[in-house]
Amino acid sequence: MRLLVIEDNRHIVANIFDYFEARGHVLDAAPDGSVGLHLAVTQVYDAIILDWMLPRMDGIEVLRRLRQEHDVDVPVILLTARDELPDKVTGFRTGADDYLTKPFALPELELRLEALCLRRRRGGRNKVLQVQDLTFDLSTLEARRAGQSLHLYPACRKLLEVLMRASPDVVTKERLEQALWEDEPPNGDMLRSHIYDLRRSLDGPFEIKLLHTVPRVGYRLAVIDRSGDGDA
Repeated sequence: MRLLVIEDNRHIVANIFDYFEARGHVLDAAPDGSVGLHLAVTQVYDAIILDWMLPRMDGIEVLRRLRQEHDVDVPVILLTARDELPDKVTGFRTGADDYLTKPFALPELELRLEALCLRRRRGGRNKVLQVQDLTFDLSTLEARRAGQSLHLYPACRKLLEVLMRASPDVVTKERLEQALWEDEPPNGDMLRSHIYDLRRSLDGPFEIKLLHTVPRVGYRLAVIDRSGDGDA
């Protein structure tokens, strides 16, 4: 599993990382709600472990924005010391998939996360992203525009997913490079080459362009009033 831990308690984060990394899982961490929301929207995770009481933006607000504003359907387990029934009701009604109170056992957390991921793989949630007439099925990895199937290389599919999840917001070059190569991007401007391939497949046959360059910042996937932004 690839997991995002949004938690400001360093001791808890360290314990989670030690336990899950020893079992082959890959983890990212965010120390506050604002950073956590940004990662959740621009990166791809199998599940998110979310604390309630967070600096800058609390967990419930992160969850609300994740579901309502960004339409991200990744499974979320709330991991919190708030153990009253009204708190649990609020968590589930805001969009949590599971709720585990502190203190907790790491093996139980792992079992709950595995169950959430298995349920999702079996089709418990909609896995089709859509922007205008463009769709991307995360189950089959098939991208289609106006009903026409698009041929995409693996790197282009990864970029497309990140851009579609963030749409219509801008995604920075650094974030896209991290999505492809984590913290070790190759020398040269390989991102530019992959964006060129993606744009050719995505926009080449169509009059309305979706993939746009934001100079010195990054790229965005959206319909905008002005003409295309030029080459990648």
